[in-house]
Amino acid sequence: MSPAGRPRAGSAVATLLLLGAAGCAADPAPAATPAASYSGGGVTVAVRLEAGEGGRQLLSATFTPEQAGFHLYSVDLPAGGVDGLGLPTRLTVRGGLAPDGVAQADRPLRTVSPLGLGMELPVYPDGAVTVTLPVRRSDGGPAEAVVSFGACSEQRCLIPVTDQVIPLGPIG
Repeated sequence: MSPAGRPRAGSAVATLLLLGAAGCAADPAPAATPAASYSGGGVTVAVRLEAGEGGRQLLSATFTPEQAGFHLYSVDLPAGGVDGLGLPTRLTVRGGLAPDGVAQADRPLRTVSPLGLGMELPVYPDGAVTVTLPVRRSDGGPAEAVVSFGACSEQRCLIPVTDQVIPLGPIG
């Protein structure tokens, strides 16, 4: 206290510092497995393994076109595309992980109609899309994500990437 009976400014600062330090000492939430990434076909793919509900794990891959105005095809596009056009966005695993559900994307679908072809192809809006796949541990060994995708704009498509392996390392 100051001679006038008021708390000293230094005491208030010390109290705030102690409270802040106490808050920092709390156990942090469990971190996700460090991200792995791949760049190719005009797209950067960032992969992360996180805890899900009920003890499940979720593998998320964020596909980000490196140029504005490019979109990716739907995970629901047939394996061979529509009449051979389009490459579905795929996320699967091998090694220390096995799929435990169906991959889902975080963006709504829209359709594009390639000029003069009389068909519609399901795509995501231009920009990044995150695909999440429920997974479980398998026999062991290093885990790997496997991705396929094709990025297009209204004018052109980039070289597609098929079955690209992204090492995730040992699963703890």
